[in-house]
Amino acid sequence: MNREKPHLGVVQETLLIPLYARAVENRKQFPLLRDARAEEIVAALDYDFARFDGLPSLTGALLRTRLFDRWVADFLSEHPDGTVVEIGTGLNTRHERLDNGRARWFEIDLPDVIALRRNFFADTPRRTMIAASVTDEAWAAEVASPAAGPYLFVAEAVLPYLHEPEVRRVVGLLSERFPGSLLALDTAGPGFFDTQEQHDALSKVDARMHWYCPDPARLADWRPGTRVLASHTLTTLPGPLAAELPVPYQEMLSVLAAQRLPHAEGYRLNLLRLP
Repeated sequence: MNREKPHLGVVQETLLIPLYARAVENRKQFPLLRDARAEEIVAALDYDFARFDGLPSLTGALLRTRLFDRWVADFLSEHPDGTVVEIGTGLNTRHERLDNGRARWFEIDLPDVIALRRNFFADTPRRTMIAASVTDEAWAAEVASPAAGPYLFVAEAVLPYLHEPEVRRVVGLLSERFPGSLLALDTAGPGFFDTQEQHDALSKVDARMHWYCPDPARLADWRPGTRVLASHTLTTLPGPLAAELPVPYQEMLSVLAAQRLPHAEGYRLNLLRLP
């Protein structure tokens, strides 16, 4: 079998961490989520995934994906003909997990990522990959359409790797071009941000985060009218979602919640309504 060697930039390499997390989880009897496609992709790539074996943050990546999946599912339940835009899509398979047969999907990432992604996915009339930086306004013209809304933008494990002026530019662009849209994003607090060199997964790659957000509520100050609809740590997931998790994961999260680890409490998953 000829395996594809990923040729990715420093930050782009981090997409392989959540991909591997989903692939490993798919082999379990009682997984946090099923993703057979991720397992197939990992098997097709020529990369040393073993460096990530057994890392606790793989579970964190899966819990984040479960919550973002829930937000997408809720959005599509309310707006079955809406548009989901994945910012920094990586090798995500959210479309495979959640597509309802009606929604419009856009998957945006840098050119090297999209080149790799096209080995495993193809455009369809409702699904379009776009090779672009999220900080480049040009992609918005392709996504914007009077008939395409409402919009949910999903930025999973992306924006913390940008610098704050770039994040502000992205939020401003979304607010101006897609008013009233939803934005799901993760934010890293100072405790998480300051321990990157010791982080179990990030210490295995060269990428580092540049933007930290001490309080997601302050994101509402960037654009008047922005509302924080939800903000969770990995140990304070919404009750209905937490109740669906396999029992060993529920018990693990209960123990971690009692410990109130600063780096874990500072990492948050947020859903915003843009003005």
